[in-house]
Amino acid sequence: MATPEEVESGGDTRREIMEATFRALSEHGYADLRVRDIGEEFEKSRTLIHYHFDGKHDLIASFLEYLIEQYEEPGDGEITDPWGALSDRLDQCLFGPEIDAFDHWERMTVYHELFAHARHDERHRAVFNDHYAQLRGNLTHVLEAGVEQGAFHDVDAESLAQLLTDVIHAARARRISLGHEDAPEQAREAVDEFVLDSLAASERER
Repeated sequence: MATPEEVESGGDTRREIMEATFRALSEHGYADLRVRDIGEEFEKSRTLIHYHFDGKHDLIASFLEYLIEQYEEPGDGEITDPWGALSDRLDQCLFGPEIDAFDHWERMTVYHELFAHARHDERHRAVFNDHYAQLRGNLTHVLEAGVEQGAFHDVDAESLAQLLTDVIHAARARRISLGHEDAPEQAREAVDEFVLDSLAASERER
C-alpha cells in the first residue's frame, strides 16, 4: 500500500509517474506497454501507480493530458504584437518550447503514436480534439487581433488557423514517421512565404 506521506505528495508523484510513463512509452511503444514497464521506470513504489490510476488506459489518458499541458498556453490574452505572437506560436508548435531537459521530438514521437491509436479510444480522441480546438483557437485569436489592429490583411481567421494547424501536424508527422528531419523547417519557410507574406500584403500596398 502507498504510505500517507506518498499519497499526500500527489502533485509530485503524478509528475513522476507521468515522466516514468513517457520513458516507458519511448522504449516499449503503446501497443506493447504494460503498467509493469512503467513501474520499472518509476523510482517509488509501484503501488502508487495503482493507487492513482485504474489500469493502463486510465494512466495513458492522463499521460496524454499531461503531455498536452506542456504545450498549451492561454490563448485569450491581449495581443499587442500580432506578428510576434503568431511567429512564437508557430515556432513552439513546430520546434517545441524552450525548457531545460525537454526533448521536443522525443515527446512528439510519443504524442503521434498515441494519436494513431486515438480512433480506437474515445477518451484519447476527446483529449486530442480538445487539444486541436485549443491550438486552432489560439491561432484564431492572434489572427483576429491582427486583423482588428490593421496588422494583417482581412482574412477568415478560423479557416486560416485550421490550415496552419493542419500544416503543423503534417510537418511533425512527416519528420517522425518518415524521418524527414527538415520537414518542420520546410513547413515554417512555406508558411512564411505563402501565408505570412499574404497576410502582410495590405501593408505593402499602402
